Amino acid sequence: MSKKCELTGKKPAKGHNVSHANNKTKRRFLPSIKKVKFRSDILKKNIRLNVANSALKTVDFKGGIDKFLKSSKSVKLSKRVKKLKIAIISKSI
Repeated sequence: MSKKCELTGKKPAKGHNVSHANNKTKRRFLPSIKKVKFRSDILKKNIRLNVANSALKTVDFKGGIDKFLKSSKSVKLSKRVKKLKIAIISKSI
């Protein structure tokens, strides 16, 4: 499973573990990613995506995956989600 959010584009960040003696060792900060099923009312099917917890909260706030994708910018979305966005926009018109 890729450690990248398909909706927001969040991916692992780099940093250091810092000890009490101020020794620095490299580490990765992983985003908290879950596999989530969303129900698309416009497409009338379930969509399974790898999503960060923060993106999941945003989808709930916007009122569902359809409304979230309509209002989101295509730059941050994965290729698969871009296709879904185009399908949702074309069906809703």
